[in-house]
Amino acid sequence: MLIRRPVAEAFEAFVDPSITSRFWLSEGSGRLERGRRITWTWRWYNFSVDADVKAVEPNQRILVEWSGYGYPTPIEWIFTEGPDSTIFAKVTNKGFRGAAKEVAQMAVDATEGFSFVLAGAKAWLEHGIQLNLVPDRFPDGLPSD
Repeated sequence: MLIRRPVAEAFEAFVDPSITSRFWLSEGSGRLERGRRITWTWRWYNFSVDADVKAVEPNQRILVEWSGYGYPTPIEWIFTEGPDSTIFAKVTNKGFRGAAKEVAQMAVDATEGFSFVLAGAKAWLEHGIQLNLVPDRFPDGLPSD
């Protein structure tokens, strides 16, 4: 996702939970710093998950390991600085387990979810608009299946 903001500003939006809460989670227990374990909460879904911060390379890369699927999987954000105070942000979540059909569904769900995160980040950073994409995805709560 291309985001029309300076790389330092976009990067900060993902490490500072007071900003991240504008487009992804409802709250985070702390800044993303290498070696820290933080808790991310989505109160509208009554869901929290711990994440271990494995790497933070300022303005370039964030790597965390979380158990959003019941076991640890890595999430990596890559920030590539572009011309005219833009960045290209890429998110990868991998390491899914199970039968091929289950793994495929988790990959699709992760792709959808992180697409919402990036779109929400873009709207917030470029225009100061809080789209509520993540809480509005399931307005009646998470599905039981």
